[in-house]
Amino acid sequence: MADLTGKRLLLIIGGGIAAYKVLELIRRLKERGVSVRVVMTAAAQHFITPLSVGALTNERVFTDLFDLNDEREIGHIRLSRQADLVVVAPATADLMAKMASGFCNDLASTALMATDKPVLIAPAMNPKMWDHPATRRNVKQLTADGIALIGPEAGEMAESGEAGIGRMAEPMAILAAIEEQLAPAEQPLKGRRAIVTSGPTHEPIDPVRYIANRSSGKQGQAIAAALAAAGADVTLVTGPVALPAPDGVTTIPVETAEEMLFHVEAALPVDIAVMAAAVADWRVAEAADKKLKKTGKTPPKLALAPNPDILATVAGHGNRPELVIGFAAETNDLVKNAKAKLAAKGCDWIIANDVSAKSGVAGGVMGSDSNRVHLVTAAGAGGDDAWPLLSKTEVAARLVARIADHFGDARPRRRDEAEAHPS
Repeated sequence: MADLTGKRLLLIIGGGIAAYKVLELIRRLKERGVSVRVVMTAAAQHFITPLSVGALTNERVFTDLFDLNDEREIGHIRLSRQADLVVVAPATADLMAKMASGFCNDLASTALMATDKPVLIAPAMNPKMWDHPATRRNVKQLTADGIALIGPEAGEMAESGEAGIGRMAEPMAILAAIEEQLAPAEQPLKGRRAIVTSGPTHEPIDPVRYIANRSSGKQGQAIAAALAAAGADVTLVTGPVALPAPDGVTTIPVETAEEMLFHVEAALPVDIAVMAAAVADWRVAEAADKKLKKTGKTPPKLALAPNPDILATVAGHGNRPELVIGFAAETNDLVKNAKAKLAAKGCDWIIANDVSAKSGVAGGVMGSDSNRVHLVTAAGAGGDDAWPLLSKTEVAARLVARIADHFGDARPRRRDEAEAHPS
């Protein structure tokens, strides 16, 4: 947990159902020693109250641009300038439009116009609103203006039941982004190259059907983002997912296991390989070029062929990365099965994640924002480690910290240097 004692944050709460998550964010910020002052829009006060926010911040909550006491001292200027960072959460479509266009007709938008400090926003809105051309233009403008974004994430919307991209990032993910802004992390993996695989693969049966699994890609993407934050040059090869590509990462979308293997091998050599994708073990030997029609009650016979074993291929490659990490999603005998996979694949570490109904994750690990994992390492490589139930962002942070410890202070060799002086 980062110590941010003495840092000052201005939090602007917009009017959306996700506002309730901000209470947890405030609590986490206070744990880290951050002084939090809050501006609430009029709409935000329909979802949470200034009283509850003030109780957590131990500060007065600001709501009115035309407050006679505050504006006698030009309060909106003072608020925006006395902070080290301004955070908008949730950042509604309306607030983002105001920011992009320079409108300032309330305290929140005026403080944003008056600030000379970095600004981080956590968008939250209906998926159709997020995909609207006006919002896309506003996001492009805000990015060009130097505004940092965290999220939004894919999921079901609380207010409508619709699913898609638009959910506000979880408090711990926003907290990690705030920590990066307030206390830029050291980059222990700077100069290292990494490849991460993520998500499922879709193996076609015919033009409209495929073999797949329930992987959401959230854990793999979190790992890719954490590696990039630690300074690594990261390539993410991802199967079909409903997630925006992580910032600072070269993302290559694929469909099938064979496509994934091709791009993984093309990215070698690297220092680190994290094979988090849930690759389908089997594919249809010959996918039909036309939709298979239902005829009678007898289902069509599908001849299956094994897919390439990407983890084993990378672990046994001539350009083998120094550290090869695999994943094992298990419903039973978690550690036993992970150790067997570690030996069979020839990798260095296995992250075994419990995807059973007993994992402690409501609704199951796949598709959720949490994970319970067990790190299994080869003999003499630091021992096994059972981790508690954590957010997938926190799992990624812990894993990258272990990766950084593995490499220690060893200086990465440039490719031309390695070729000139092979070991």
